[in-house]
Amino acid sequence: MRARIIGGLIALVIGALIVLIARNTYWSEITVRTPLRGEAVTNPFYAAQKFTEALGATSEWRQALGTLGDDVDVLVLANWHWNLIEDRRDQIEAWVERGGRLMIDSSLTDDEAFSDWSGIRWDYPDDEEDEDEDADAADEPAQENAEPESDETTVFDPGRYRGVCGKLQPVDESGAVRSNGRTLSVCSLDGYSFLATDRKITWGYAYEGSLQAARVDAGSGSVTVVNAEPFGNRDLMDEDHAKLFVGAMDLRGGDHVVFLSETEQMSLLGLIWLYGAPVVMLALAVIAALLWRGAVRFGPLAAPTDTARRSLAEQIRGTGQFAIRLGDGKALHAAAVRALQEAARRRIAGYERMAQDDRIAAIARKTGLEHEALASALNHLGARRKADLAQTIALVETARRRILE
Repeated sequence: MRARIIGGLIALVIGALIVLIARNTYWSEITVRTPLRGEAVTNPFYAAQKFTEALGATSEWRQALGTLGDDVDVLVLANWHWNLIEDRRDQIEAWVERGGRLMIDSSLTDDEAFSDWSGIRWDYPDDEEDEDEDADAADEPAQENAEPESDETTVFDPGRYRGVCGKLQPVDESGAVRSNGRTLSVCSLDGYSFLATDRKITWGYAYEGSLQAARVDAGSGSVTVVNAEPFGNRDLMDEDHAKLFVGAMDLRGGDHVVFLSETEQMSLLGLIWLYGAPVVMLALAVIAALLWRGAVRFGPLAAPTDTARRSLAEQIRGTGQFAIRLGDGKALHAAAVRALQEAARRRIAGYERMAQDDRIAAIARKTGLEHEALASALNHLGARRKADLAQTIALVETARRRILE
C-alpha cells in the first residue's frame, strides 16, 4: 500500500512537470544565414567584385596600395587609415586629381585630414538639440502599439544591421532634398552623424534632411563618401544597396576597380618586400658577403701532409738527393771535403803547415787508402756522373771515419 502511494505521488509530479513545460513552450521557425564559405571568408569585397564584374567592369582586391596608374579608374576604400602614411595619402590625392574616382564609406579613420583635402566632413547634431528632443519625448504620453509616422524606418528589418534603415532622397548641388527623383531603401546608415560640404555636390542622397552620401569634384577626378557600410558580402544584395553602390562609384563599362581595405593587412615582411625589395636584396648580398668573409673554414685549403717522423737514414738520403740535384752535387762534395780536413787537423800533427800533396800523403798513411784514389777524390773537379760522385763522396767519408778512429 505504501509503495502505491509513493508511486502515485511520483507520477503526479511528473505529470505536473510535463504540463508546465507544455504550457510554457512553443515551436517557431527561425531563419539563420549560413556562414560564408570559400574566398568570401577572407575577402571583404568578394560580393562587390563579382557584382562589378557582372556589370562589365574588371576588379582586383589589394591588401596594400601599391601603384595607382592610369589603368585604375575607381578606388574603393574601407576601414582605411587616411593619414597613417603620408606618401600613400599623397599618392591617392594625386591620382584623384589626375582623373580618378575615389569612393569611401563611413569606416574611414583620420577623417579630419581627409576633410581638409576633399571638402567633405562629418558633422554631428548639437547637444542642445538632442536635449530638447529628449525633453519633448519625455513630455509626450506613451502610446502602446502606436503606428509609426512614416514607413521609412519600418519597411526594413533593422535588427540585421548595425545602424539605421531608411529611405534616401536625392539632393541637388547645394544639398537640399529634391522633390523629384527616385529614393533608395538603404540600411546600415549612421543615425548619429551626417555629411556636410561647402563644395558643389554632383551626386548625393539625404536621410530625413541630413546628407548621407555626397560626391564632389577634386581636380579632374571626384571623391564620393557614403555615411554607411552597406556593401559587405552579406548586405550588398539587400534593399537598394547595389543601386547605391553603382551610383557611388559612377561605374561605367570597362572600368577597372581596385578594392582596398586594412582589415586584412599584409604581414610586415610582405610590406617590406613590396616597398623595399631592392634594398632587401642589397642588404642580403652584403650580409652574405660578410658572413662568407668572416666564417671559420671547415678544413685547410690543401690536404695535410703526412706528419709521421722519418728515420735518420731517410733524412740523410733525402738531404743528399737534394744536394745532388742542386748544383750537380758540388756543395755536397765540398761539405764532405771540409769534414775530412777538420778531422785531419785534429788527428794529424802539423797538418795546417803541410802542402796540399803532403796533406794527401799524410791522410793516405793514416787511413791506409791509395794516394792516387784519395787525391782524385779530394780534387773532384768538373761534372761527373751521379754514380762517380757517390763513389767519390763515399771515399772521402771513409777517410774521415778512419782518421777519427
